[in-house]
Amino acid sequence: MRPSACLMLAAGLLAGGLSVALAPAASARELLMFERKGCAYCLKFDHDVAPIYEKTDEGQRAPLRRVDLSDGTPRDVVLAAPVRFTPTFVLVDEGREVGRITGYASDEAFWGLLGSMQDTMTDRMAGARP
Repeated sequence: MRPSACLMLAAGLLAGGLSVALAPAASARELLMFERKGCAYCLKFDHDVAPIYEKTDEGQRAPLRRVDLSDGTPRDVVLAAPVRFTPTFVLVDEGREVGRITGYASDEAFWGLLGSMQDTMTDRMAGARP
């Protein structure tokens, strides 16, 4: 390999490495929504909450990831118990379940339960710090 080609290759690898290092980290916290085609309560959630979820503080703290229940649990997640009903919302931090909402009754109930779970998680994390 010519010296100029080696320098170009090294520069490209360095630039590529820097872009990876400078890329924003993936969210360690997310809200999984286990759903099933035809689920009336999933559709109600889609109507009531989904259009605004990502714009809220809760949505910023835990982005929504949808999971089809028939596909099973994603490989990068460890659940405390199997999910059997839809919708089930699982709050995950660093790939581990930290809270769960089974079912969807109303937007008020959803926001209240999610806020409570996120506050509990924040309190736990604050207590773990020296």
